[in-house]
Amino acid sequence: MQLLRRRDKAFPPLLGAIHDPPPQLYLRGNGSPATLAEPAVALVGARSCSSYGRSVARSLGRELAAAGLVVTSGMARGVDGEAHRGALEAGGVTVAVLGCGIDRDYPAAHADLARRICERGLVISEYAEGVEPAPWRFPARNRIIAGLCQATVVVEARERSGALITADFALEEGRDVLAVPGEITNALSAGTNALLKLGATPVTSAEDVLELFDLVPAKAEPPSVGDTAQSILDRLGEGALTADEVVQRTGIDAASAGAALIELELVRRIALEDGVYRLSV
Repeated sequence: MQLLRRRDKAFPPLLGAIHDPPPQLYLRGNGSPATLAEPAVALVGARSCSSYGRSVARSLGRELAAAGLVVTSGMARGVDGEAHRGALEAGGVTVAVLGCGIDRDYPAAHADLARRICERGLVISEYAEGVEPAPWRFPARNRIIAGLCQATVVVEARERSGALITADFALEEGRDVLAVPGEITNALSAGTNALLKLGATPVTSAEDVLELFDLVPAKAEPPSVGDTAQSILDRLGEGALTADEVVQRTGIDAASAGAALIELELVRRIALEDGVYRLSV
């Protein structure tokens, strides 16, 4: 574990410039403290997100990290966790900011994710060992997420989501705020669509974020799949389908279709929600 005090030269300058910077940061992981001064983007959103939100967060995390940005989030369930996972898939660097003591993996279900983040990046907190999670600590944590980053992207958020607190902190510090548009009938899109009405930049692809940093997307080919799986991909390109509809519309037998659907899920070319398969973002 490392300790950075606000007076230290290595303390991240963007975070030190906010209205209420933390007096210190505790760090664990193999990443250098200098990581916290590198170009970074915050990816935040709902804990109980949709499969669409998970897919978008993971895709953005992967593409932004592949282009060289440090992906910063709160290691919570939902959007946060998927953003970290996407960055890890790209072999990039990601930083998780805790709302509890530096010795805690919170939530406990993300202990393995924390271990993977620490392999190249950092888990950080303003709280020393032994500090328990408390509801008021998470909004305070959000000011650090926003403060470390030049831009904050909200993927999905309800009207009173904690992700909107992060966006508010970013706005107060004059940082860029972006939001992923969502269905107007979906409560998970109420917060992001409200941000867009207030002037947030819409995110329709990673390029919308990367252009703020004068970066271009890293070239990446999608993983190849078998002929059967490709046939199913082509059909799903026309619209979402259930497993039965896949069989009916492709003429592929149920066993082969089931195996191909599993193959496509494993390489994250498709996502399943409520019994319906659709292309991943």
